[in-house]
Amino acid sequence: MIYLITGTAGFIGSNLLDKLLKDNNNIVIGIDNLNNFYNPDIKKKNIEHNLNNSNFNFHNIDLLNTEELNKIFENNKIDSIVHLAGYGGVRPSIENPKLYIDNNIVATLNILECMKNYNIKKLVYASSSSVYGNSKESIFTETLNVSEPISPYAMTKKACEELCYTYSKLYNIDVIALRFFTVYGQRQRPDLAISKFTKLILENKPIPVFGDGSTFRDYTYIDDIVSGIISAIEYNKTYYEIINLGGGNPVSLNKMVETIENVLGKKAIIERMPMQKGDVDKTAADISKAKKLLNYNPSVSFGEGIKKFIEWYKIHQ
Repeated sequence: MIYLITGTAGFIGSNLLDKLLKDNNNIVIGIDNLNNFYNPDIKKKNIEHNLNNSNFNFHNIDLLNTEELNKIFENNKIDSIVHLAGYGGVRPSIENPKLYIDNNIVATLNILECMKNYNIKKLVYASSSSVYGNSKESIFTETLNVSEPISPYAMTKKACEELCYTYSKLYNIDVIALRFFTVYGQRQRPDLAISKFTKLILENKPIPVFGDGSTFRDYTYIDDIVSGIISAIEYNKTYYEIINLGGGNPVSLNKMVETIENVLGKKAIIERMPMQKGDVDKTAADISKAKKLLNYNPSVSFGEGIKKFIEWYKIHQ
């Protein structure tokens, strides 16, 4: 199989790349613009061990560069695309919404146009639990109304789901839109809470805790996410599906900090901050659809995942 992964040097992309390249029959074409949303050297390091693999072809291009993007599609017979590229983060999207519209919505449109033009029929798209906004439901099912996004980031993710649906209907493209719930683990972005808190606690610096710590997130370990993505690539029974990929057991912010403290054997210096615009009170994934359609079964508990992450962090950071 020949796979195209956008955002291949990022957190999720590089872990997926490692998994796919374990099968010598797979060829992976990677695209990443190595932007400075966070340190590009981190992204380069994520994929450097694969650069000499003859089954991996890396292209440092921007998805907004349609000329270069078309060349890749023209020169490769691609079987499936996993579209992970895009700008993440709720707060930065409020400060610079156009950046998110260009790099999330327009970039996704460019991928879909190439799929149409080069007759590629399989797409796995990385959506986000942010589309649920501040839902008051106890658990988030894929059928909930998500027409009230509370950040530009969430809006772009929802818009891309709808773009994918339109192209699926018009051009018979099989699309799975995966709504990821707070992914963590080895190679996690340094700006994300678990990575950031680990670093600050080890450096004896205060950690910024927004609100009273009672917010909940459905944390999902990276290995479980990668297994869900691969199952989504293989799924072929319907043209278009939206599927939650979560851990299934939401954890409070206070519990998250406590778990990191316990694994590090070190107390955090907590700096209480007001809740930020665009932040949601909780995320809680209903993963029954993922279990049914993808045989998805997250196996890494939060405590085990934090232990794995910190072991990796101490070696690599």
